[in-house]
Amino acid sequence: MQENTRSSTYRDPIRFRAFGRANRRPEDRSRKLPGGLRLFPHAGASPPEREMSPAAIPRILGLFRSPAALSSLLDEIPLAVAVLDRQRRVLAINRWAEALTGLARDEACGIPCHHVLRTNFCVQGCDLLRMDAESEPVCREGNLLNRDRRKIPVRITMAPVKDLQGELAGFVEALEDIRVLRELDGKKGQAYSFGHFIGRSPQIEHIFQILPGIAQTDSSVLVTGETGTGKDLLAEAIHQASGRAKGPFIKVNCGALPETLLESELFGHEKGAFTGAARSKPGRFRLAHNGTLFLTEVGDLPPALQVKLLTFLDDKVVFPLGSTRGAHVDVRVVAATHRNLEKGVREGWFREDLLFRLNVVRLHIPPLRERGQDVRLLLDHFLRLFTAEFKKRMEGFSREALDVLLHYSYPGNVRELRNVVEYAVNIASGSKVEAEHLPAYLHEREEAEGGAPLAGGEEKTVEKSEEGGEPSGWLEAERRMILEALIRTRGKKGEAAALLGWSRSTLWRKIRKHEIQ
Repeated sequence: MQENTRSSTYRDPIRFRAFGRANRRPEDRSRKLPGGLRLFPHAGASPPEREMSPAAIPRILGLFRSPAALSSLLDEIPLAVAVLDRQRRVLAINRWAEALTGLARDEACGIPCHHVLRTNFCVQGCDLLRMDAESEPVCREGNLLNRDRRKIPVRITMAPVKDLQGELAGFVEALEDIRVLRELDGKKGQAYSFGHFIGRSPQIEHIFQILPGIAQTDSSVLVTGETGTGKDLLAEAIHQASGRAKGPFIKVNCGALPETLLESELFGHEKGAFTGAARSKPGRFRLAHNGTLFLTEVGDLPPALQVKLLTFLDDKVVFPLGSTRGAHVDVRVVAATHRNLEKGVREGWFREDLLFRLNVVRLHIPPLRERGQDVRLLLDHFLRLFTAEFKKRMEGFSREALDVLLHYSYPGNVRELRNVVEYAVNIASGSKVEAEHLPAYLHEREEAEGGAPLAGGEEKTVEKSEEGGEPSGWLEAERRMILEALIRTRGKKGEAAALLGWSRSTLWRKIRKHEIQ
């Protein structure tokens, strides 16, 4: 009986109700704040109901002439903010926190904060456990793991919230994305880079020269280049160098989801818009408000969604599924593709007017085989990266290993080079990477192709496929890389995807593409 009584006193945190007796009057269930302010839930709101009517939205009284919605106030704070109860469960987050964590606020509310924010000191010793009403705010730096399992450096400030009697009412946490600061610190000892994009060939230096000016505008950018050239890194570098750097950077892979799910993911939906839509969802455009939306593989966007994207680029208004009311959002769009969009216009699978709207600024990343000494620069960079990550002491590559690495054409570009170095560092046990530590297919390709070292500046011709401009030899090399990763991980696809630097869904798609059983 005691256990049932405790569970019956719980009130849904999203309503900002107090923990107490179930028959308390509505005015007693309000949340008191310092200065005589109160947060009032709607008296008739039912705890299981996640979608709140306007009357049920938590309100602030006593500060403005008329009641104000708490969410509208939190959303205008240009930091990720989370409000917690005494048990450290999430009561509310703002849209900046949604973009940072990848969780919608109705998904986060009621969940312990360490399942939402997921910082490294959540498990190493949370400061909130030692806080009381008289504690001073605490500021710490660490890493947050978002929904996409990306590690984001953040500065988090935690403070207690007191009620009118001076007792502990809950906590508030503010998180600042400090990726830009970390990158500036890293650049002090690193030349030939812009953000995480590295190179010193004439083509890359030209991109570095024009990138700062492009970043300061809101013009649409189209990044083109073969698979694995670093289009994602260039898009993020544009965002971090822009005035939107403190805003969210939201990435959407247009080729990873079916059309019905992709439309909801991009534009959002209203409750009841389709079967299974139990609650409203804001969509990636709205989450990217005041930031940048990166549409990778935009060439795979279905024709119906091409029309909606074109409409948004013209009007900057998003219409969620099931809604007739649009929402204005301030978003810069950066798109990327490895496909030939001009060819797509001629063949009818890509809209010409959308190409014109996206192609305001075009940046083309050349394939690695055309970047001369960038190969050696990237080899050294990734060797330092992985030796530090795997806690190994390695001096570099042997002459034989370099001979193989510098003669190879890298049809998979920088992504393939990174995977090759990661594989070699995993395998190597001595102070240098030897030729036998390299993947077997490199030796076979090197024997078949021959040719001069790429680091010497000579370009090696590689046959192109008709479909997307990718080297035809890359398809077989990619298939062998997948097979080798699956063998090394004993068929565990999650580990194989991590080893290849791909998401699990990308690995599944490529397994089906190559008909690997």
